[in-house]
Amino acid sequence: MRKRSRRRRLSMTSLIDVIFLLLLFFMLSSTFTRFAEVELSAGGAGGAAALSSGTAPFFLRLSQEGVTLNGRDVALAALRDGIGDNDAPVVLVSVRPAVTSQRLTDLLVALRAVPGAQVTVLARS
Repeated sequence: MRKRSRRRRLSMTSLIDVIFLLLLFFMLSSTFTRFAEVELSAGGAGGAAALSSGTAPFFLRLSQEGVTLNGRDVALAALRDGIGDNDAPVVLVSVRPAVTSQRLTDLLVALRAVPGAQVTVLARS
């Protein structure tokens, strides 16, 4: 007669240990990106605000094709030079309808390089 062998029951403990070790390894070895914040103030209804710098504000129009600063075409890289060396320039941004949010974010990041700039995005009424 054949001897019947009993099947050993598989232990799940070692499998669970390996899964937790892999999870720990991948969590510690992966990099998490840090998202930057972009401060945004929207122009709303109300009275006219006094300009802190005493100079006329810069009017910037953002479209899908390009950027105009006070009616002149300007590149995003040259935006800081176009605004000049004002102490606290006030920049009013008008966004055309076809502009993506990524393009607006790129513009706001470029304006962050201007020291002391007070950026206001104009809302459509």
